[in-house]
Amino acid sequence: MTEWFLDALLVSALVATAVAALWSRDLFRAVIVFIAFGLLMAVAWVRLQAPDIALAEAAIGAGLTGVLLLDAVGHFRRGRTGGDGDGDGDGPP
Repeated sequence: MTEWFLDALLVSALVATAVAALWSRDLFRAVIVFIAFGLLMAVAWVRLQAPDIALAEAAIGAGLTGVLLLDAVGHFRRGRTGGDGDGDGDGPP
């Protein structure tokens, strides 16, 4: 009975985080929720007795992809500066 309850709780948490990531208007919050979804998915793979897939999901899905998305959000929030960093958009200084 306890295993069924834990599985149901995990499934509802996965659905809730997926919906929250899709409906979030703030990109930073959406990425954080996406990372949480990846970690919950890794737990789901462990529950399904697939530890190799769980490790890959945690490392790639939550770790690497999350860091890349956070970096992309950071670049998006700063705006386009033309690549030289001085903000005038004319290229090299």
